[in-house]
Amino acid sequence: MPLRIIPGDPLTVSLCHCRDCQRRTGAVAVSGAIFEKTEVTIEGERKVFVRDAAQGRTVRFHFCPNCGTSLYWEGDFNPNLCLVAVGAFADPTSPPPSVSVFE
Repeated sequence: MPLRIIPGDPLTVSLCHCRDCQRRTGAVAVSGAIFEKTEVTIEGERKVFVRDAAQGRTVRFHFCPNCGTSLYWEGDFNPNLCLVAVGAFADPTSPPPSVSVFE
């Protein structure tokens, strides 16, 4: 996997129910663990999908070029944050979501 996270809990875990996230993942909601970028080291090859987001901002989705797994995303909404796909951890003890948006 091309990212490493310094041990510790995320700032928060969110669920996004927006139509764009639903289309991107084929799921009813997407779960992301939010970290400060300084807590995340990005290594290895990845592909990026860029799209317009709410209020004229841009969001960049990074995924594995071999299997297509969604790894993390970042956006103009806060350039200091990195949202890591909770499923990428494959850890059932990950903290539960504390925020839910675009319901």
